[in-house]
Amino acid sequence: TTVSNCSRLRVPTVQSGLLGMGCGRSRLKNDYPDPNAHWGKPNPVATFETTMGIIKAEIFMDRVPRTASNFIDLCRTGFYNGVHFHRVIPGFMNQFGCPLAKDPKAREAGTGNPPDGSFQNLAKNGALEKRFGGGNIKDENISKDSNKPGSLSMANTGRPHSGGSQFFMNLIHNANLD
Repeated sequence: TTVSNCSRLRVPTVQSGLLGMGCGRSRLKNDYPDPNAHWGKPNPVATFETTMGIIKAEIFMDRVPRTASNFIDLCRTGFYNGVHFHRVIPGFMNQFGCPLAKDPKAREAGTGNPPDGSFQNLAKNGALEKRFGGGNIKDENISKDSNKPGSLSMANTGRPHSGGSQFFMNLIHNANLD
């Protein structure tokens, strides 16, 4: 499955039970508050257009502002354009977001991250956040959401501060990954 478009990030009422981050092509409307203002709107909703259909996911800006802002920045820059789901494990999860997975047969798919750099935390007055050590962001262990079916979670290597652009969609309740 390829994500061909993850655009149309909007701030409507959420109608989906999906938690989320996202991936795909970025054609974002300017529906975000001024980065210098406090986040005070409903959470954005991402629409994923994939070769297997459409998925809608709420982006929890109110619960994981750094992770959500990182995702939005990567979408805006087109980072996720043409990325394939590189790990699909029936009865467990589907993973995406590795830039090396643009080639669906790439052996190194699942090992990539975005480049080091910076992005604005849209919920924290536009505070500058950093991607470091190979595109990783600081852990954000402030949300107590569980890895329930249909939820999306940021993937990492198990080491602190090792997530950057990859996410997985839980197919079952993976409480062991909380």
